[in-house]
Amino acid sequence: MTAFILVPGMFTGTHVWEGTAARLAAAGAGAYPVALTGLDGPRGTAPAGTDLETHVADVLAAIDAVDAEDGPGDGRRIVLVGHDYGIHPVLGAADRRAERIDRIVYLDAAMPRDGVPALAAVPDQSLRARLAESAEAGGGAGTEGELPPPARDEWQRWGSTAGLTDAALDRLTALAAPQPLGTLLEPLRLTGAVAGVPTTGVLCTANGSSIEMVQMLVGFGDPALRALVDPQVSFFELPTGHWPMLSCPTDLADVLLRAAAGGGHRLEPAEPPARPGTFLLDVPELPRERTENVDLYLPDADADADADADADADAGTGGPRPAVVFVHGGPVAADARPEPRDWPTLTGYARYAAGNGVVGAVVAHRLHDLADYERAAADVADAVERIRADPRVDADRVALWFFSGGGPMTADWLGAPPPWLRCLAATYPVLAPLPAWGMSGTRFHPVRAVAKAGDLPVVLTRVGLEMAEIAAGVEEFLTAAEECGADVEVVDVPHGHHGFETRDVTDESRDAVRRAMRAVLERLRR
Repeated sequence: MTAFILVPGMFTGTHVWEGTAARLAAAGAGAYPVALTGLDGPRGTAPAGTDLETHVADVLAAIDAVDAEDGPGDGRRIVLVGHDYGIHPVLGAADRRAERIDRIVYLDAAMPRDGVPALAAVPDQSLRARLAESAEAGGGAGTEGELPPPARDEWQRWGSTAGLTDAALDRLTALAAPQPLGTLLEPLRLTGAVAGVPTTGVLCTANGSSIEMVQMLVGFGDPALRALVDPQVSFFELPTGHWPMLSCPTDLADVLLRAAAGGGHRLEPAEPPARPGTFLLDVPELPRERTENVDLYLPDADADADADADADADAGTGGPRPAVVFVHGGPVAADARPEPRDWPTLTGYARYAAGNGVVGAVVAHRLHDLADYERAAADVADAVERIRADPRVDADRVALWFFSGGGPMTADWLGAPPPWLRCLAATYPVLAPLPAWGMSGTRFHPVRAVAKAGDLPVVLTRVGLEMAEIAAGVEEFLTAAEECGADVEVVDVPHGHHGFETRDVTDESRDAVRRAMRAVLERLRR
């Protein structure tokens, strides 16, 4: 028999596990919800000094209690389940009892690392920044405080509430407790022993995560994610929000039982996305000029395949040309190799643009984490000005083309388009921040920004086989664009996936790239 030790997330106690624990018990398993110090009683009862180590001790006590209950030689298999913040004390305890843990389940949780506090996984980015600044300014004294629990209408800041009934949300709010700051600010300490324990990730798709998305991130080449393709790592999806133990306790119990039995989806070992020759169109082998974070692909003097000669009178004479600036998605780890500007999608589009008589520019930016959008947006803005200052570029005729997770950065340009920006293109973009990203209160929200786009033409490439969580944001954007009368041309790829340029080498996808490029060039040359 398996013993499931269930560890709750922020602000919550053992009450959230009642439905799931009952169903596990009905299936013959042991279910042991853990009462984390300060989170499972009347509000304000956390003792002074409650920190992450306190909660690690709570989980260790639960493991030892199961062993004591079983008696010598009769130890049951133990599966530790950590929801949200709860994965931090789970890993801390499993690292010290690795020989007793059969599996660790990450329930809609991040991947904590040694030396990193749980604060890094708090979804509300503005709150995370304030707490970090407060702790730094106080020299650690701020760890004695508490973070008040959300009001009833504030839970969405901490994760999608999809699937929760009004009654469940009322009870979640009524029983919520303040989170001791020490539990968020004390770094997690791991020896490495836990690395050998099999793991399962349970992804809640309504909160913005899916197996397909994780597979895509692995393909980006992040060294920290390579372990996810290990055969000991499995995944399940639940079509619900961030609190599945409340929204679908029966389904969650079933998934936990299947995880304990070794079931689940295994990721494919992904080759890096920069395999040579994988761009779906034949493009000219042009040299590139690399200066800092900008790669330029310049057209031949006589390259003007699709140009309107009257609109591009300098073509063939060496005069300045319009430019298309390509902005990659992410987040992509800083040490991922190859880096995004070497991916065939980016180099392919840039060479294709240059083959059509305009300057193709690829910008590298520092979107390495979801908290990096401010920095990445500044990188892009600075690079665009340097590109416009190049004497070979017509500074008054520039298009910006964003991909995938670069989509939120379009909000800056949609909200205040400069006169030289002749077109904004976006290919399978994220146009509404996903719930788990904690960015709903930031400026990086294209759905809201499009109302200020004015006459700026937008060319949007939409794939029919998009990840559901991204597709929903695209449709929300198109609805907002229609309501405000924005100029949006949609290029559809009905049978295309996210990243179709290297995944779906078909006539349909080739035609989509040609149509999107043609639409952008037409607007540049008006």
